[in-house]
Amino acid sequence: MPLLFCGLLYSQEEVVQSVYFEFDKFNLDEKQEVAIVEYIQKTDSTRIASVQIFGYTDDVGKDAYNFKLSSNRANTIKEMLLSNGIKNKIIITIEGKGRILIDDDMVENLPEKRSKNRRVDVVLNLKPLPKIEIPGFYNSIQKKQIVGDHIYLENLLFERGSSKLEFKAKLQLDKIARELMKYKNLCFEIQGHVCCIPPFQKEAIDRETRKRQLSSNRAESVFKYLVFKRISKDRMSFKGYGNTVPLGKGSEYDRRVELLITKN
Repeated sequence: MPLLFCGLLYSQEEVVQSVYFEFDKFNLDEKQEVAIVEYIQKTDSTRIASVQIFGYTDDVGKDAYNFKLSSNRANTIKEMLLSNGIKNKIIITIEGKGRILIDDDMVENLPEKRSKNRRVDVVLNLKPLPKIEIPGFYNSIQKKQIVGDHIYLENLLFERGSSKLEFKAKLQLDKIARELMKYKNLCFEIQGHVCCIPPFQKEAIDRETRKRQLSSNRAESVFKYLVFKRISKDRMSFKGYGNTVPLGKGSEYDRRVELLITKN
């Protein structure tokens, strides 16, 4: 009977892989070895905390012989794992469990049932996957910001055509500056936005400078104010995004500046 691999069975962080043997055999042919190598290559070795190997036989033959045969099968798999990069110190169990008895009433497809008992189970205990954090939107600096988080400030809005900071905006930036002084590891991009211009223009005119760079000027205004509040220039950059990122809440909300966390 050729080697067959069953599907992977997942229970929390445990993976079970079964290797099937021919009757009364514990050696592997070339095809079987290739299959084991492929299995190992598909497993993230950095996640393997420990390995357990359990050998079994069918119910034919005496107990003593079957215990020896099941142990030999387990050791065969152990050697294959070692030769393909699994470290000996993480193999914590190598055990031959002997024969698996079949209930008297399970006579249908008996040869097939016995063939599935001539096997070795390799149990991989895996470390948990790293937690995947998805960037979000906030209205203040959080204790644990991640790269990609947006800080949307409700009062950091501008008059039409203007890049000057209003009193409410400065008050909110004062609060943000205090928070940034607490979390000195955070770096960020200051992103300026505009509204109410034709899509083909992308950027608006600053009525003070008469140049089409309004969103960039808004971002720079915030940059300069935070520098004035003793936030290091090395932590900040600024960029204008024109009208390319509307919020969809109304034109007044698009005359804004946001912070994008770039390093935490």
